[in-house]
Amino acid sequence: MKFKSFFGPMLLSEIENPFNSPDYLFELKFDGLRATIHVGPNTFIIYSRRGVNITHLYPELIAIKSLVKDNMIFDGEIVLFDKDKPNFSKLQERSHLKNKIKINHFSKENPVCFIAFDCIYKNKSLIDLPLLERKNILSKIEDSEYFIKTKYVLNNGKELFKKVKKLNLEGIVAKKINSIYQINTRSKDWIKIKNLKVEEFYIGGYYDDKKQSMIRVYLGEFRNDNFYFVGKVMIGKKNNVYKKIILETIQTKSPFKDYEDSKVKYIKPKLRCKIAYLERTKSNHLRQAVFKA
Repeated sequence: MKFKSFFGPMLLSEIENPFNSPDYLFELKFDGLRATIHVGPNTFIIYSRRGVNITHLYPELIAIKSLVKDNMIFDGEIVLFDKDKPNFSKLQERSHLKNKIKINHFSKENPVCFIAFDCIYKNKSLIDLPLLERKNILSKIEDSEYFIKTKYVLNNGKELFKKVKKLNLEGIVAKKINSIYQINTRSKDWIKIKNLKVEEFYIGGYYDDKKQSMIRVYLGEFRNDNFYFVGKVMIGKKNNVYKKIILETIQTKSPFKDYEDSKVKYIKPKLRCKIAYLERTKSNHLRQAVFKA
């Protein structure tokens, strides 16, 4: 790992249920854009999770330079708060801007902040230090309007998750307190537990690539006697519902009032399935939909 050069960040495994353990710390999972920030007296670079230099998109974050005297790398999330809660839709709008004048305008109208949960470089690599030692180094950096350190609790993940559900936040992250930072690795030392919503939706169509082990299913719901598209989900071909879907009669016309794609095989929306998802977008589509039953 080199200062100012991109590296793949440490990634999280996922489970469904919160737990308690003295071997873990627990912190909030923020609904934002994963990023690493390389910052020093003469440096300021923001890399996305996939290695894109996105420094120009968030000019307000350059204020972080004033907080450090050393060359440092922080790992965290770029978050846009709206009414005291992360607003991913507004953040997406900002991340797609290309015009410099608009970028500067929205940096003042809808500013973001960086939620730092790890410090992995301070004049040298810190990745082999245990997590709690890295947290201690991070704690020496002051919070500001644009830089906020995550708080964490030890042992009690279940209680934190209860509060997350009550506040309707994204979820929690459990991290082994002695975990080293594993570059470009999806590790079981870091675990995300999402606060997912579960609803039933009707299946209105599917796309079956014979070479794949899964099919893409198109979901909808009835509102005012019309059938509206809400999103897509992947279902394995070994699942019993796959056999039910492909036995349905193919319709010549899309059953969705607001969606049509020539690649999709449409069926009469009578089969229902249970779907877990994070939230609905402004267009009422499901984010991070997962087939449950």
